[in-house]
Amino acid sequence: MVFGEGKTTYQIMSIARQLAEQAGRFMVTRVGPEVFEAIIADIPDAQYNEAARVIWLDRREGLVLKHGVVIAAAGTADLPVAEEAAVTCRLMGHDPHMLCDVGVAGIHRLLDHVETLQKARVIVAVAGMEGALPSVVGGLVQAPVIAVPTSVGYGVGVDGLGALMTMLNSCAQGVAVVNIDNGFGAGYLAATINRTPG
Repeated sequence: MVFGEGKTTYQIMSIARQLAEQAGRFMVTRVGPEVFEAIIADIPDAQYNEAARVIWLDRREGLVLKHGVVIAAAGTADLPVAEEAAVTCRLMGHDPHMLCDVGVAGIHRLLDHVETLQKARVIVAVAGMEGALPSVVGGLVQAPVIAVPTSVGYGVGVDGLGALMTMLNSCAQGVAVVNIDNGFGAGYLAATINRTPG
């Protein structure tokens, strides 16, 4: 994985080229379409998820993706972080099930998916604003819940700090919290948990 923010296009291209040659796969996070245009000129089979701002390459053939990860995004504005988690899971050999726009402001939207949530081996719950989604999900399931606060919100939300504090203060069992907007970290942890036997 390459954290693209703060790196020049040349630096990213050099790293991506090396990883493509040595490993046949890579992931570059937090980059715009102009970086992707430069990379596909050199690595034409690279792909780009515009919402997540992630460039990736995976040349493995015949890979069977493992199920068991559910990624729940509270609102549309949380999707970039949720998509970053999803791309990370896929590159690690997992096929996450995405639930979009299931925030607690319209609790019926979440309750429509209780069966899916309860079948999951691990859940990534992504939310900004007050950040209540992971606590509610944690109360509905027995699987571990990885809470991801996003910088979505206003006022006392303070760029995700409000959501982070809510998630850290959760009394629901099995909820662990990653840093603000850390979709990659959440996806990596979810894939790691999902690949354990059981």
